[in-house]
Amino acid sequence: MFDVPLNKLVPEYIKKFEAYIPSRPDPELMRFYRVDHLWRLNNNENPLGPPGGSAGIIERFPPKRASIYPSGDSWYLRVKLAERFDLDPDQIVFGNGANEAIAFVIKAFCQEGDNIITADKTFAVYEWVAEFSGFEARLVPLRDFGFDDEGMLARVDDRTKILFICNPNNPTGTYWDETRLRRFLDRIAGRQIVVVDEAYCEFVEADDYPDAMKLLKEYPNLVTFRTFSKMYGLAGLRIGYLAGSRDVVDVIRRTCIVYSVNGLAQEAALAAIGDDEHVARTRRHVNAEKAYLLEELSRLGVETHAGEGCYVMVRLPVSDTLVYRQLMARGVMIRTMTGFRFPNWIRVSIGVHEAMEDFIRGLGEILSDREGVL
Repeated sequence: MFDVPLNKLVPEYIKKFEAYIPSRPDPELMRFYRVDHLWRLNNNENPLGPPGGSAGIIERFPPKRASIYPSGDSWYLRVKLAERFDLDPDQIVFGNGANEAIAFVIKAFCQEGDNIITADKTFAVYEWVAEFSGFEARLVPLRDFGFDDEGMLARVDDRTKILFICNPNNPTGTYWDETRLRRFLDRIAGRQIVVVDEAYCEFVEADDYPDAMKLLKEYPNLVTFRTFSKMYGLAGLRIGYLAGSRDVVDVIRRTCIVYSVNGLAQEAALAAIGDDEHVARTRRHVNAEKAYLLEELSRLGVETHAGEGCYVMVRLPVSDTLVYRQLMARGVMIRTMTGFRFPNWIRVSIGVHEAMEDFIRGLGEILSDREGVL
């Protein structure tokens, strides 16, 4: 036997980085909390599931196909999306979820001593990938729950390579309108890569919301992320993509791992493209349930923040982790916001109506019990 000299082998930036520990599988959680059901209101999943065409692909997927490697670069998907967005297929790269696309971009442009800039209260994977890759993540505080463009610009230096903007932002739902995004891009003037993460763009109905796909021809340093996990209900298949100018994407493609997107995911996503009725049906459901949720939360007397997207933030008069455990004991799973640097806030995904009712009932009981103790 011999000892492995981990202290010498592990880089300092990895020693300082804490691993993200995901929750246990639902059956294990149900057993632990002694509940016979579990409403998943923590991951912003589509309660309606995937579009009909995608569901059919999944149901009929031949087992023999599992032994065959998929298209290494998601060829048919890139061709179909290119037609939809008036792009060249080589302007699009697919990954095993948008998380992999984030890693592609950071690996493509950052080297030792470089930094990326994003918000302090947004999707954490931009920060995580930069930090565990040995690069500095500069976090700019939100202003009025939204990304602060002036604050981000003030942090740029000659070692800044990428600026990440989540639009609309997860978890706050705020967004930059087209005028603000254009102004920001004009001031960057191509000196850095600007990534606009549009994971929740299909949920936004505001007229002034920008479509980053349409801006790619004007801003060659712009990259946009999209996913099939949210609106299209394919989170379990892990498939997302990025698009940008041909020159920028040619660089990013050098860091890609081919064959990382499985064949079932590719076929299900292909069937989802262009299903506008699914998008409309999901929007109607989200709008109706969000209105119900906000009305009931107002009745309970708690502060809320709800912008665009399929989620609502709720400020609690007690620890968010405590409420998480108490709701889990009632079969309702929400997202605590301490990890997002929003202590004592929770984020609630829009689910089916019965789930929304159970959440309101459970939170009402918890708040009532607390008032009784006080």
